[in-house]
Amino acid sequence: MKRREFFKTAAIAGAASSFLNVNSFAQSRDPKRKMTLNLVCGAIGVKADQKRAIELASKYGFESVEAKADYLASLSDGEIDALKRLLKDRKLVWGTSGLSVDFRGDERKFKEGIKQLPRLAKGLQRAGVERVSTWLRPAHYDLTYNQNFKQHADRLRQVCRILKDNDIRFGMEYVGTTTLLVSRKYPFIHSMAEALELVDAIGTGNAGIVLDSWHWWQAGDSLSDIEKLRNKDIILVDLNDAPKDIDKQRQLDGQRQLPMATGVIDAKGFVNALVKIGYDGPVRAEPFNQTLRDLDDESACKATIDSLRKAMKLIS
Repeated sequence: MKRREFFKTAAIAGAASSFLNVNSFAQSRDPKRKMTLNLVCGAIGVKADQKRAIELASKYGFESVEAKADYLASLSDGEIDALKRLLKDRKLVWGTSGLSVDFRGDERKFKEGIKQLPRLAKGLQRAGVERVSTWLRPAHYDLTYNQNFKQHADRLRQVCRILKDNDIRFGMEYVGTTTLLVSRKYPFIHSMAEALELVDAIGTGNAGIVLDSWHWWQAGDSLSDIEKLRNKDIILVDLNDAPKDIDKQRQLDGQRQLPMATGVIDAKGFVNALVKIGYDGPVRAEPFNQTLRDLDDESACKATIDSLRKAMKLIS
C-alpha cells in the first residue's frame, strides 16, 4: 500500500507537468538518444483502444505508441489517413504491434493464425507500422530443445515472410527468467546468443530480437553482448528493474519493478550500450507490477513515463 500511495501522491504532485505536450520533452532530450519512449498500455495495466492510447501517449510525453493490428486492418484508406494525421499532430510515431499468430500451440491453431496474418500485416503496412514483436517460451513439456527449435524456425519463417512482404520487421523476446526455465521438462531459448541463432535459422533478413533488461540480466548476458549487436538486430527494447533482497535465481517473472525503481539491474550500462550501437527503436516498460496495475490509467502512465525519463538521464 505504501508504494501505491507513493505513486498516487507523485502523480498528483506532478499533475501540471503531466499535461505537457510530447514536444516539450523531445526538445530537451539528449541528442545522442535515437530510441523513443514507447507506451504499451497493456504492459502497465491500462485498458485503451487505439485512439485513447494515442491521446494518453501524447498527454504524458511518450514518443511512440503500440499499434493494434486488428483495429488498423478494419479501417478504410480515409480512416488510415486521418489516424496518420492524428499521430503527426501529436508528435508520435508507431512503436510495435504484437504478433497475432499462435505459433506455440498445435498445428491447427498455427495455420488458422497464419491465414489471417496477411490481412493484418497489410493493415499495419497501410498505417506505416514497421515492427511486430512477440516472446519465446523458455521451456516445453514435450519437445526437446532441437525439436522445439526446428518448429519455431519453420513456423516463424512463415510469419517473417508474410511480414517482409509488407515491409515489417519481426522481433522475438528471449525469456531468461530462471524460475520459468525450470518450469517444464525441456529448457528452450533463454539467452541472447540462442535467440540470435534462431534469427539466423529463420534467415529471412527481417527478423531480430526483443531485448529486455530483465531477461538480459536473468540470462547472465553482458554489456559487451549488447555492444556486439547492430541497430537492426533489435526490434524492441523493454526496460525493467527487479525487486531487492530476492536471490536472482528465485526472482519471479510477474513481479518486476519499473525501471530505476531499485537499481538491481544496471540501467545505466544497459541504456548507454544501446546508445553506443545507435539503437533507434521503441523502449517500453513492462514491469508486470500489480501495484502499478492497481493505479488509475492516468497515474500509471505518469509513473511509467517518469521512470523511463529517469533512465534516459543516465545517458553519458
